[in-house]
Amino acid sequence: MTPTIERIQGVLSHHGTHRSTLVPLLKELDETLGYLPDDALNAVSQHLHLPPAEVRAVATFYHMLSLQPRGRHVVQCCESAPCHIAGGRAIWQALQAALALEAGETSADGSWAVERISCIGMCDQGPVLLIDGELHRDLTPDQIPDLLARTRSEPT
Repeated sequence: MTPTIERIQGVLSHHGTHRSTLVPLLKELDETLGYLPDDALNAVSQHLHLPPAEVRAVATFYHMLSLQPRGRHVVQCCESAPCHIAGGRAIWQALQAALALEAGETSADGSWAVERISCIGMCDQGPVLLIDGELHRDLTPDQIPDLLARTRSEPT
């Protein structure tokens, strides 16, 4: 058994087989593996006795899940209307300039991935970003380079 299959089986082993576990199971696999490879989707399909197309449809519906490998650091930029009004477009442009990546891309060295997500749920504190799951709020474009530099210097 490959290390990836062992990790998939480890996650599956502590989840039930009811279809209501689909999203939490996919989220945990995504966090464990860094993305959802076909092996993981197929294993979930078999574990939950769901058609593979249904599992894939759910995996592609949620922005928090990825079917492609992500970078070691994942930056998620909120593009909701409140964040946009609060200056989210300028934050997105500062991210693009600093990382030279478009939405959904991973850097060639595998260190960064950037994603646009519809809402983080902090509308009163925008514009906001999540970097490796950590919330950064009330941002200005000039804060982005230092924020990324601090993230780069942290152990992974």
